[in-house]
Amino acid sequence: MPDFAYNKSIKNIPPDWHDILSSSIETSDELAKYFHVDKKKIQKVAKRYPMRINPYYLSLMIKAGDPIWRQAVPDQMEIENSFEIDDPLAEESQSPVPNLIHRYPDRVLFMVSSQCAVYCRFCMRKRKVGAPFAVTDETVREGINYIKKTKSIREVLVSGGDPLLLEDDDLNNLLTKLREISHVEIIRIHTRVPCTLPQRITKNLAKILKRFHPLFINIHFNHPDEITCQASRACAELADAGIPLGCQTVLLKGINNNPRVMKLLMQKLLKIRVRPYYIFHADPVKGTAHFRTSINDGLKIMAALRGYVSGMCVPHYMIDLPGGGGKIPLLPEYVKDVIDGKLKIKNYKGEFFEYPLNF
Repeated sequence: MPDFAYNKSIKNIPPDWHDILSSSIETSDELAKYFHVDKKKIQKVAKRYPMRINPYYLSLMIKAGDPIWRQAVPDQMEIENSFEIDDPLAEESQSPVPNLIHRYPDRVLFMVSSQCAVYCRFCMRKRKVGAPFAVTDETVREGINYIKKTKSIREVLVSGGDPLLLEDDDLNNLLTKLREISHVEIIRIHTRVPCTLPQRITKNLAKILKRFHPLFINIHFNHPDEITCQASRACAELADAGIPLGCQTVLLKGINNNPRVMKLLMQKLLKIRVRPYYIFHADPVKGTAHFRTSINDGLKIMAALRGYVSGMCVPHYMIDLPGGGGKIPLLPEYVKDVIDGKLKIKNYKGEFFEYPLNF
């Protein structure tokens, strides 16, 4: 796979993921060494919503305002007034213990890290990530105890922050404790690390994760330019360990709200053995209004995928209902009418067909 054209001004990216992370840009003065920016505006936003851009992800930015830049660099619009709220999905009210969300009967989301390799500007946990939101030994212990005593829980979604930023031993200990709970059948990890810090996906990490099957990983790619040789290698390391990989993409204005871009992303994902799983409509989170598109944009993208790419390449288009109501899929309107016991259906080309209800 040809690599993405890196920004040649970002040099000497350390080989070890710890060193890459510790070299992250967190101030406007540091960013100004690479791009012409309004330092005062960026620092004002970063004071409220912290910035972290590691050197690898920085190297994917070719120019200011490009799709990679927009995902990671603070924007004045983040602190302008909007109708959005900090916690539109009511995660806090559905947390029986700190950092654990129990929304659905048979599964929980367990936040085990407060750190990310990049602080994404559209983050649905913008209120927490990068801010002083504490994940401690005590909160992890409380979460595991809650899972132990709640027999209806079959599946645990390990999230954060990014759980793959835990050290190998810490991650191994956590997964071991979850696997010891007899009623936990499935473990799922939600991560952006293969995209934003692929150097973290080492052979040793893959070896550790392989011990805990059935284990699934959902990765988060938003743009074709994020799928580099390094990202491909990271995904191959995980896939070769027998871990099924899915992708949860967020529909973002100015980044991927374009049928051509989204089609290319889905095709590239499948080539690196990552199955497109969800396209999420962006949640109405405070500080992210400038990323939100219309639902009609999302439906048009889904119509442009269906029939034009393999079915394996077509994700579900999802909205997460405000107030903690859960996720529901949205589909283009293919059934147009019911006449004389027949469905009037429009196919992917816009052609109309009749289908008998009682074959």
